[in-house]
Amino acid sequence: MIEQLRRIGVEAMDFLSQLGRASIMLGNALWGLPRLNDLGLLVRQIYNIGVLSLIIIIFSAFSIGAVIALQFHTQLAKFGAEDAVGVGLAMVLLRELGPVVAALLFAGRAGSAITAEIGLMKASEQLSSMEMMGVDPLRRIVAPRLWAGVFCLPMLTAIFNVVAIYGGVIVAIEWLGGDRGSYWTGMQDVVELWEDVGKGMVKSVCFAVVVTWIAVYQGYDTEPTAEGIGLSTTSTVVTSSVMILAMDFLLTLSMYGDFR
Repeated sequence: MIEQLRRIGVEAMDFLSQLGRASIMLGNALWGLPRLNDLGLLVRQIYNIGVLSLIIIIFSAFSIGAVIALQFHTQLAKFGAEDAVGVGLAMVLLRELGPVVAALLFAGRAGSAITAEIGLMKASEQLSSMEMMGVDPLRRIVAPRLWAGVFCLPMLTAIFNVVAIYGGVIVAIEWLGGDRGSYWTGMQDVVELWEDVGKGMVKSVCFAVVVTWIAVYQGYDTEPTAEGIGLSTTSTVVTSSVMILAMDFLLTLSMYGDFR
């Protein structure tokens, strides 16, 4: 009994210690907003994190939009409500699937790359060399990646939503012969700018901060070995995925839950 309590205490103290180090690093990195002479670093990271993630975002979005439209049309056709396919697709994408799936893809592709890159810099003592030369690694290495991630994920989410909706158009209208006017009109009548689009983008920003924070911290705090980098990269993807799903439930509950 005493031994179990001791282990729980050690694990709790270790978790609090990691949370404290991660919070300090996040504060310093956010404070290190790239200056004018650092914009090149930020633009490079936007390309590496955002532009290079476009392919997987576009292909995944089109496939998901097409599948959802097919399933909705199949089920709604039983009740003669095929015209509601566009409404259902838009609501599901804008509120839930768009932000969540884009964040999961972002964590798997960009988050793991950030962790591996920073971890390799630590293993090869590049971060230590910067400190010896008087260069702050948090401002030079961590801050551009953190700000680029916060900027890119909402943009990728918006692209994901648009491509998925047009994927639904290809299936529901071009393939299954649905009515184009009903598809777009129903969507325009039901979808609200803040309730659906705005709150979905708020989710995306929250996911962006958490996923990029986890990625840069795992890389910055990793053990400088090949095994340590591999474990940190895996931890980034797993932890980010769990946090995205947990945060999605809490954010949905706070945004759309009826507490009356």
